[in-house]
Amino acid sequence: MNKKILMDVIGLELIALIVVAGYKLSPMLLPKADVTVFPDPACNLQKTNCSVTLPSGGKIELSLGARAVPLVKPFGVDVTTSGFVAERVEVDFVGVDMNMGYNRPELVLRGEGHFAGEATLPVCITGHMDWQATVLVEAGNQRIAVPYRFSTGGQE
Repeated sequence: MNKKILMDVIGLELIALIVVAGYKLSPMLLPKADVTVFPDPACNLQKTNCSVTLPSGGKIELSLGARAVPLVKPFGVDVTTSGFVAERVEVDFVGVDMNMGYNRPELVLRGEGHFAGEATLPVCITGHMDWQATVLVEAGNQRIAVPYRFSTGGQE
């Protein structure tokens, strides 16, 4: 009888541990934003840099180093901020119609308001893939998200 109670207690403790770990890791996997600003849907990251103006007056601009974003090869990612002080910048790459795994490089401050880094996108077996690159900027006690869309694999 004591062995069964011990096994039940251990089982409940494991379940509690899993729940706490999931709660603690959820902001990393599903980032929450205080401000979400949507860019002009006509802006094509495959052809040009895209920028948004924040409600507070600042500006965020995203540039992908390759004009034809390659698959399975590193490419440059640059984010420029102005009108506010950004402390941390990440870009979260997500497949729009297919889960392609966790891919969120943190960019490094290269100069005043300029953050840069590299990203690599996995290949999709269908060739064509729609992506969302969400720029996540931490500024003071605020987290700003800007979701950009682009396509790879022959169709732009």
